[in-house]
Amino acid sequence: MSKMRPSGGYRDLRSFQIATVIYDATHWFCERFLDPRSRTCDQMMQAARSGRQNIAEGSRASATSSQTELRLLNVARSSLEELLLDYEDYLRHRRLPQWAPESAKAMEVREIGRRQGREDQTDRTDRSDRTDPSDQPDEEDQAPTRIADDRRYALYARWLDHAEPAVRANALICLIHQANTLLDRQIPSLEQSFIEDGGYSEQLAAARLAERQRRRARQTDPSDPTDPSDPSDRIPDCPACGRPMVLRTAKQGRNAGRQFWGCSGYPECKGIAEV
Repeated sequence: MSKMRPSGGYRDLRSFQIATVIYDATHWFCERFLDPRSRTCDQMMQAARSGRQNIAEGSRASATSSQTELRLLNVARSSLEELLLDYEDYLRHRRLPQWAPESAKAMEVREIGRRQGREDQTDRTDRSDRTDPSDQPDEEDQAPTRIADDRRYALYARWLDHAEPAVRANALICLIHQANTLLDRQIPSLEQSFIEDGGYSEQLAAARLAERQRRRARQTDPSDPTDPSDPSDRIPDCPACGRPMVLRTAKQGRNAGRQFWGCSGYPECKGIAEV
């Protein structure tokens, strides 16, 4: 049986791909140009890591919770914004130049991302997350995901591995702006999808209702030997509107921790029933 809601595939997201380049480049930037014992170094590494890992975690969480996915993507967006300010501060405090957004240098870095995005639209190669033993090394004796990460980093290596810290920091600022722009598009798209399709509980209730209707139709068919007293058909209808109910847990008040049946049409309908 296939999953009701798809999840994973985060390695195919441009936001995750750029966040990976940012994380790797930040690691090497801090290693070379900052005191590894400083709080700034630690915070920059944590922000870069959070930007990448929360995109992956949100993608995996999407199977059961749109709210969790959205929350984690917003955390990733906030972390990258924090990292952006750290690089701007680094340049300002050392009186190093910061490239203007439309300068030739910045445009050159940004064009790499635009070109890669156009190629991704026509490239059907599977870059989905592989986390099982079937992820075998290829002819280069490296995991495919590692090869993809290395090749993507190599596109920016002339800036990100530059001997001058100002060049690295400015290139990273460009990349962070690109990642933030992608997340700023991704988040509203997920919000709209949630509004139109509902969350996991609503979709599960709708699927259950369709199954119940199918069973009822079978029960009216005298040629169908199915036992009408199917013990698994125990989800009650809402006493207020008749829609199927969803098992919920009270989060506060004197009944906190207790389960109850709530209408799948909440908040439009607030019908409840005892378990």
